[in-house]
Amino acid sequence: MDGNGEQWVIEIDVDWGKGAAMGLIGEVIAMIQFVLLISRQGKVRLTKYYSPYTQKERSKVLRELSGVILARGPKLCNFVEWREYKVVYKRYASLYFCMCVDQDDNELEVLEIIHHYVEILDRYFGSVCELDLIFNFHKAYYILDELLIAGELQESSKKTVARLIAAQDSLVETAKEQASSISNMIAQATK
Repeated sequence: MDGNGEQWVIEIDVDWGKGAAMGLIGEVIAMIQFVLLISRQGKVRLTKYYSPYTQKERSKVLRELSGVILARGPKLCNFVEWREYKVVYKRYASLYFCMCVDQDDNELEVLEIIHHYVEILDRYFGSVCELDLIFNFHKAYYILDELLIAGELQESSKKTVARLIAAQDSLVETAKEQASSISNMIAQATK
């Protein structure tokens, strides 16, 4: 309500069939179908699906996309039309970060989301490498979950994500300390 007693109404039109929200300015937010991290050797390091796929379909998706993306040269663009979707990918060191979106979604926005995720991983792990994601895959999933919810960008602030991850790490450490002290008390009581 403004000073003249008039009410302001903001309308949001949600097209649930496409999974994208459209605001007043007509900007469509990208709906990510799934996220894949694939090594240069074709090993899958992380998968996160935001649309329902059976296990058989997931295996087929991984086989198809790893074959297509790994075969592409470094000078080709980072977008691949695949089935009725578009796959946007970016190679960082030995890993390909891939996101599948609808045909009409903005590829550059998705590239920015990928880069944003990599920057947050770099900030958390120092300089992230494939081994960090292998041995700390749960952290990579947690960071991704802080960044994306239901296939849409949830948090764009790197500082906020870093703060939330630090709080989660603190909770984990506290829980480990409590579990250790409880097991010590049990060991003392059974002597």
